Amino acid sequence: MSEKTIEGYGKGFLVLILPISVAIIFFVNTWRIWIVLVALLIGLRLIQSYRWQQWCTKVNPTFHQLVESNQGRITTIDLAIKGNFSGTKAKRYLDTKAREFGARIVKVEDGNQVYHFITAKTLSSLLDSSEPDAEEFSAPALKSSTQILAELEPKKEVSHAESLVNETISEETSVEPEHLHTEDKKPLEKQLLFGSLIQSELAKRLGVYSSTVFKRRNDPQFSEWSRNRDPDGIAWTYSKETKEFFPVDGEA
Repeated sequence: MSEKTIEGYGKGFLVLILPISVAIIFFVNTWRIWIVLVALLIGLRLIQSYRWQQWCTKVNPTFHQLVESNQGRITTIDLAIKGNFSGTKAKRYLDTKAREFGARIVKVEDGNQVYHFITAKTLSSLLDSSEPDAEEFSAPALKSSTQILAELEPKKEVSHAESLVNETISEETSVEPEHLHTEDKKPLEKQLLFGSLIQSELAKRLGVYSSTVFKRRNDPQFSEWSRNRDPDGIAWTYSKETKEFFPVDGEA
Protein backbone atom coordinates (compact mmCIF):
# COMPACT_ATOMS: atom_id res chain seq x y z
CA MET A 1 0.00 0.00 0.00
CA SER A 2 1.50 3.35 -1.07
CA GLU A 3 2.01 6.36 1.18
CA LYS A 4 -0.60 8.38 -0.77
CA THR A 5 -3.23 5.76 -0.07
CA ILE A 6 -2.43 5.74 3.69
CA GLU A 7 -2.51 9.52 3.75
CA GLY A 8 -5.93 9.54 2.02
CA TYR A 9 -7.39 7.13 4.61
CA GLY A 10 -6.01 9.29 7.44
CA LYS A 11 -7.61 12.45 6.07
CA GLY A 12 -10.95 10.68 5.66
CA PHE A 13 -10.82 9.45 9.26
CA LEU A 14 -10.07 12.96 10.53
CA VAL A 15 -12.97 14.37 8.52
CA LEU A 16 -15.29 11.83 10.20
CA ILE A 17 -13.94 12.07 13.77
CA LEU A 18 -13.81 15.84 14.03
CA PRO A 19 -17.64 16.49 13.84
CA ILE A 20 -18.28 13.66 16.31
CA SER A 21 -15.75 15.09 18.75
CA VAL A 22 -17.28 18.56 18.50
CA ALA A 23 -20.79 17.16 19.13
CA ILE A 24 -19.61 15.21 22.20
CA ILE A 25 -17.88 18.27 23.66
CA PHE A 26 -20.97 20.42 23.00
CA PHE A 27 -23.29 17.89 24.68
CA VAL A 28 -21.00 17.50 27.72
CA ASN A 29 -20.95 21.25 28.23
CA THR A 30 -24.72 21.76 27.68
CA TRP A 31 -26.35 18.53 29.03
CA ARG A 32 -28.04 20.39 31.88
CA ILE A 33 -29.76 22.70 29.40
CA TRP A 34 -31.01 19.73 27.36
CA ILE A 35 -32.44 18.04 30.46
CA VAL A 36 -34.31 21.22 31.38
CA LEU A 37 -35.71 21.53 27.84
CA VAL A 38 -36.92 17.91 27.83
CA ALA A 39 -38.55 18.37 31.24
CA LEU A 40 -40.29 21.53 30.02
CA LEU A 41 -41.63 19.73 26.93
CA ILE A 42 -42.97 16.83 29.02
CA GLY A 43 -44.59 19.22 31.51
CA LEU A 44 -46.19 21.23 28.70
CA ARG A 45 -47.54 18.02 27.16
CA LEU A 46 -49.06 16.94 30.48
CA ILE A 47 -50.67 20.36 31.00
CA GLN A 48 -52.19 20.28 27.50
CA SER A 49 -53.53 16.75 28.09
CA TYR A 50 -55.09 17.79 31.40
CA ARG A 51 -56.74 20.86 29.87
CA TRP A 52 -58.09 18.71 27.00
CA GLN A 53 -59.60 16.21 29.42
CA GLN A 54 -61.26 19.02 31.38
CA TRP A 55 -62.66 20.52 28.18
CA CYS A 56 -63.98 17.14 27.02
CA THR A 57 -65.76 16.71 30.36
CA LYS A 58 -67.64 19.96 29.75
CA VAL A 59 -68.56 18.98 26.16
CA ASN A 60 -69.76 15.46 27.05
CA PRO A 61 -73.36 16.50 28.00
CA THR A 62 -73.76 18.34 24.67
CA PHE A 63 -72.41 15.32 22.79
CA HIS A 64 -74.76 12.91 24.59
CA GLN A 65 -77.75 15.15 23.85
CA LEU A 66 -76.95 15.31 20.13
CA VAL A 67 -76.43 11.54 19.89
CA GLU A 68 -79.76 10.93 21.63
CA SER A 69 -81.74 13.40 19.51
CA ASN A 70 -80.16 12.40 16.16
CA GLN A 71 -80.43 8.62 16.75
CA GLY A 72 -76.66 8.13 16.93
CA ARG A 73 -75.76 10.23 13.87
CA ILE A 74 -73.65 13.39 14.38
CA THR A 75 -71.39 15.61 12.26
CA THR A 76 -68.57 18.01 13.10
CA ILE A 77 -70.64 21.09 12.29
CA ASP A 78 -73.52 19.85 14.50
CA LEU A 79 -71.24 19.65 17.52
CA ALA A 80 -69.43 22.93 16.70
CA ILE A 81 -72.70 24.87 16.38
CA LYS A 82 -74.25 23.31 19.48
CA GLY A 83 -71.16 23.82 21.65
CA ASN A 84 -70.13 27.18 20.12
CA PHE A 85 -66.49 26.27 19.46
CA SER A 86 -64.24 25.71 16.45
CA GLY A 87 -64.65 22.88 13.94
CA THR A 88 -61.06 21.72 14.57
CA LYS A 89 -61.83 21.05 18.22
CA ALA A 90 -65.11 19.38 17.29
CA LYS A 91 -63.39 17.03 14.83
CA ARG A 92 -60.67 16.11 17.32
CA TYR A 93 -63.30 15.44 19.98
CA LEU A 94 -65.44 13.27 17.67
CA ASP A 95 -62.39 11.32 16.50
CA THR A 96 -61.55 10.61 20.14
CA LYS A 97 -65.12 9.46 20.89
CA ALA A 98 -65.20 7.34 17.72
CA ARG A 99 -62.11 5.44 18.89
CA GLU A 100 -63.54 5.13 22.41
CA PHE A 101 -66.97 3.77 21.40
CA GLY A 102 -66.05 2.08 18.10
CA ALA A 103 -68.24 4.39 15.99
CA ARG A 104 -68.48 4.08 12.20
CA ILE A 105 -67.29 7.08 10.15
CA VAL A 106 -68.96 7.62 6.76
CA LYS A 107 -67.76 10.22 4.25
CA VAL A 108 -70.50 12.01 2.29
CA GLU A 109 -70.31 13.56 -1.16
CA ASP A 110 -69.36 17.07 0.02
CA GLY A 111 -66.29 15.73 1.86
CA ASN A 112 -67.77 15.93 5.36
CA GLN A 113 -67.85 13.01 7.77
CA VAL A 114 -70.84 11.52 9.57
CA TYR A 115 -70.18 9.67 12.81
CA HIS A 116 -72.56 6.78 13.55
CA PHE A 117 -72.72 5.79 17.24
CA ILE A 118 -74.74 2.68 18.11
CA THR A 119 -77.21 3.33 20.94
CA ALA A 120 -79.86 1.10 22.48
CA LYS A 121 -82.63 2.79 20.46
CA THR A 122 -80.82 2.50 17.12
CA LEU A 123 -79.97 -1.12 17.86
CA SER A 124 -83.60 -1.97 18.67
CA SER A 125 -84.72 -0.24 15.45
CA LEU A 126 -82.25 -2.32 13.44
CA LEU A 127 -83.45 -5.52 15.09
CA ASP A 128 -87.12 -4.63 14.49
CA SER A 129 -86.46 -3.83 10.83
CA SER A 130 -84.70 -7.19 10.37
CA GLU A 131 -87.80 -9.18 11.42
CA PRO A 132 -89.69 -10.95 8.63
CA ASP A 133 -92.88 -9.29 7.53
CA ALA A 134 -95.97 -11.05 8.84
CA GLU A 135 -97.71 -10.47 5.51
CA GLU A 136 -95.43 -13.11 3.97
CA PHE A 137 -97.21 -15.70 6.12
CA SER A 138 -100.75 -14.60 5.38
CA ALA A 139 -103.83 -16.76 5.83
CA PRO A 140 -104.57 -17.34 2.12
CA ALA A 141 -101.33 -19.30 1.69
CA LEU A 142 -102.15 -21.57 4.63
CA LYS A 143 -105.69 -21.94 3.41
CA SER A 144 -104.60 -23.03 -0.01
CA SER A 145 -102.34 -25.71 1.55
CA THR A 146 -105.29 -27.01 3.59
CA GLN A 147 -107.45 -27.12 0.51
CA ILE A 148 -104.80 -29.10 -1.36
CA LEU A 149 -104.59 -31.66 1.45
CA ALA A 150 -108.38 -31.88 1.58
CA GLU A 151 -108.54 -32.56 -2.13
CA LEU A 152 -105.96 -35.35 -1.86
CA GLU A 153 -107.84 -37.14 0.91
CA PRO A 154 -110.42 -39.77 -0.29
CA LYS A 155 -113.99 -38.70 0.13
CA LYS A 156 -116.06 -40.75 2.54
CA GLU A 157 -119.78 -41.26 2.54
CA VAL A 158 -121.40 -39.42 5.45
CA SER A 159 -124.44 -40.91 7.07
CA HIS A 160 -127.51 -38.91 8.01
CA ALA A 161 -126.64 -39.12 11.75
CA GLU A 162 -123.11 -37.90 11.13
CA SER A 163 -124.40 -34.98 9.08
CA LEU A 164 -126.67 -33.93 11.96
CA VAL A 165 -123.73 -34.07 14.37
CA ASN A 166 -121.59 -32.00 12.02
CA GLU A 167 -124.33 -29.39 11.67
CA THR A 168 -124.63 -29.15 15.47
CA ILE A 169 -120.87 -28.72 15.85
CA SER A 170 -120.77 -26.05 13.12
CA GLU A 171 -123.56 -24.12 14.85
CA GLU A 172 -121.68 -24.24 18.15
CA THR A 173 -118.38 -23.17 16.62
CA SER A 174 -120.04 -20.33 14.71
CA VAL A 175 -120.67 -18.58 18.04
CA GLU A 176 -116.96 -18.61 18.99
CA PRO A 177 -115.82 -15.64 16.89
CA GLU A 178 -118.30 -13.34 18.64
CA HIS A 179 -117.13 -14.62 22.01
CA LEU A 180 -113.49 -14.13 21.10
CA HIS A 181 -114.31 -10.75 19.66
CA THR A 182 -115.79 -9.54 22.94
CA GLU A 183 -112.76 -10.88 24.80
CA ASP A 184 -110.45 -8.87 22.53
CA LYS A 185 -112.43 -5.76 23.27
CA LYS A 186 -111.87 -5.88 27.02
CA PRO A 187 -108.07 -5.46 27.02
CA LEU A 188 -108.37 -2.74 24.37
CA GLU A 189 -110.78 -0.76 26.54
CA LYS A 190 -108.40 -1.09 29.46
CA GLN A 191 -105.46 0.04 27.34
CA LEU A 192 -107.42 2.96 25.95
CA LEU A 193 -107.90 4.29 29.44
CA PHE A 194 -104.63 6.09 28.64
CA GLY A 195 -106.04 7.09 25.26
CA SER A 196 -103.42 5.36 23.12
CA LEU A 197 -101.52 2.15 22.29
CA ILE A 198 -97.80 1.62 21.90
CA GLN A 199 -96.32 0.00 18.80
CA SER A 200 -96.10 -3.55 20.19
CA GLU A 201 -99.69 -3.45 21.50
CA LEU A 202 -101.08 -2.22 18.19
CA ALA A 203 -99.07 -4.87 16.32
CA LYS A 204 -100.63 -7.64 18.44
CA ARG A 205 -104.09 -6.20 17.85
CA LEU A 206 -103.62 -6.03 14.08
CA GLY A 207 -101.97 -9.47 13.95
CA VAL A 208 -98.68 -8.30 12.41
CA TYR A 209 -95.07 -7.92 13.49
CA SER A 210 -93.95 -4.77 15.30
CA SER A 211 -91.60 -4.00 12.40
CA THR A 212 -94.57 -3.90 10.00
CA VAL A 213 -96.28 -1.21 12.07
CA PHE A 214 -92.94 0.63 12.37
CA LYS A 215 -92.44 0.71 8.58
CA ARG A 216 -96.03 1.75 7.82
CA ARG A 217 -96.67 4.25 10.61
CA ASN A 218 -95.75 7.33 8.51
CA ASP A 219 -97.62 6.08 5.43
CA PRO A 220 -100.52 8.36 4.39
CA GLN A 221 -102.64 5.23 3.93
CA PHE A 222 -101.81 3.92 7.43
CA SER A 223 -105.28 4.69 8.82
CA GLU A 224 -107.04 2.79 6.04
CA TRP A 225 -104.54 -0.09 6.26
CA SER A 226 -105.01 -0.39 10.05
CA ARG A 227 -108.82 -0.20 9.69
CA ASN A 228 -108.79 -3.21 7.33
CA ARG A 229 -106.75 -5.27 9.82
CA ASP A 230 -108.39 -4.14 13.06
CA PRO A 231 -110.91 -6.70 14.40
CA ASP A 232 -113.35 -3.87 15.23
CA GLY A 233 -112.69 -1.87 12.06
CA ILE A 234 -110.97 0.94 14.00
CA ALA A 235 -108.65 3.24 12.07
CA TRP A 236 -105.44 4.28 13.85
CA THR A 237 -103.07 7.24 13.43
CA TYR A 238 -99.48 7.78 14.62
CA SER A 239 -98.31 10.74 16.73
CA LYS A 240 -94.65 11.72 16.23
CA GLU A 241 -94.70 13.83 19.40
CA THR A 242 -95.70 11.04 21.80
CA LYS A 243 -94.60 8.12 19.55
CA GLU A 244 -97.94 6.42 20.23
CA PHE A 245 -100.97 5.32 18.20
CA PHE A 246 -104.42 6.87 18.66
CA PRO A 247 -107.82 5.80 17.23
CA VAL A 248 -109.09 8.18 14.57
CA ASP A 249 -111.95 10.39 15.78
CA GLY A 250 -115.34 8.87 15.11
CA GLU A 251 -113.90 5.35 14.68
CA ALA A 252 -113.26 4.24 18.27
